Amino acid sequence: MIAGAGIIGLSLALELDRRGASVTVLDAGSAMRQTSSAAAGMLAVDDPANPPGLLPLSRLSASLYPAYLDRVAELSGTHIPFQTTATLESGDAANALPHPRELVTGLQSGEHHFHLLEERSVDPRQLADALLAAVRATRIDLREHTALKRLAASSDSVRIETSQEPLTASYLIDCMGSWSPAPVAPRKGQMLAVAIPPEFDLACVVRTPDIYIVPRTAGPNAGRAILGATIEDAGFDLTVHSLDILTLNAKAVKLLPGLAQAEFLESWSGLRPATKDGLPILGQAPRQPRYILATGHFRNGILLAPATAHVIAQLLTGEAASVDLEPFSAERF
Repeated sequence: MIAGAGIIGLSLALELDRRGASVTVLDAGSAMRQTSSAAAGMLAVDDPANPPGLLPLSRLSASLYPAYLDRVAELSGTHIPFQTTATLESGDAANALPHPRELVTGLQSGEHHFHLLEERSVDPRQLADALLAAVRATRIDLREHTALKRLAASSDSVRIETSQEPLTASYLIDCMGSWSPAPVAPRKGQMLAVAIPPEFDLACVVRTPDIYIVPRTAGPNAGRAILGATIEDAGFDLTVHSLDILTLNAKAVKLLPGLAQAEFLESWSGLRPATKDGLPILGQAPRQPRYILATGHFRNGILLAPATAHVIAQLLTGEAASVDLEPFSAERF
């Protein structure tokens, strides 16, 4: 049984179903309507802001992504394209591109030294709808508006009290993100979307420590750019503040002046589940072998969904994990 119907929970459900397991997913609200659909969608394997210990899991997930999207497409009938395949990343001067503005119309490098990364992105909103449709096309029992109230584990099962009825399962996998009782805390992120001007060439992600600009190049949201994002300790407050949105927009315009006249489309916020060291929590809960944790993915939930599903499924079936899970153990807290 899985608690949490975001991208981590539903991706794990699909992987377990593919392996022949009987899977029930509980969510206190609506599936795929929290952090998963609020993200920018960068598969930022080599983002210098990521902890070094995340790299093996990130690389594994990137390698699994094409097959993961193919599986979602097969079940949902919706093709999910990669929106971009490259990122201009601000970094040190040693290996900087000589003329990065040739890749993006009007890019103002200023104090930034840009490197070109082979890095892909997806549209999380498009993926959210397709993933949910894929799950509903399987035997997976998805129970929305069913809150987890209490659990009691024995040596061979877990008894779960919910807002609807008591349930019993072999395992409970916690994929509740910021709402998990594990040592994670919400980190609020505000962001906005603007329409890319028709004369503007923006086919890759542009990212600095202050701002990222992520274009949508295909699908229902093509022609917009996502600008983000704040990182705030604001609890579960999702209020969008106009001053913060204006500040993000000003940072983007400073980098790409051509966005100055871009039409504002919308703004929103989401809650990232953060741990103290920036690494997710993956594996058995201390002293509770039937309670499995798969949470704390912070800014990389979209990136890490396929690998998390893969290694947690390996753990549940007794296989050797494809990456060392010790750095992600809850015991480190």
